[in-house]
Amino acid sequence: MPKIRLTKEFRFEMAHALEGYDGLCRHMHGHSYILTVTIIGEPIDVPGHPKLGMVMDFGDLKRIVNPLIVDRFDHAVAVMANTPTHTKLADAGFNRIEALPFQPTCENMIHYFADIIMANLPDKVTLHHLKLNETATSYAEWYASDNQ
Repeated sequence: MPKIRLTKEFRFEMAHALEGYDGLCRHMHGHSYILTVTIIGEPIDVPGHPKLGMVMDFGDLKRIVNPLIVDRFDHAVAVMANTPTHTKLADAGFNRIEALPFQPTCENMIHYFADIIMANLPDKVTLHHLKLNETATSYAEWYASDNQ
């Protein structure tokens, strides 16, 4: 059977601040993120199977990515845990704070998202690559082949 890649795009709005950074991104600001998820696998070839010819139903991929990433991070503020920024936001009563064990850079976020998605894919389907646009012209990419 041939290997086929499927790609689905997800969008969410998120703010972040980079604690201790020496540029403008140290200030809280937001982005319109686009997460492009590409999986790879062989189409199901079991006669009579309801998903005959599919590597994975796009709806099944949405049921993984939406609750674990989009719903969690959409309209949230991502900051590094246990930092002055985290403390100030919590003290101010913000309730959609994602306190992460790393600096919420595009690079760190995409690696984190790869780990989450890989852990939740069905058997015989693997994550091929991710692309995370932070702006229309700036993005990070993660490839499974680079991370083996």
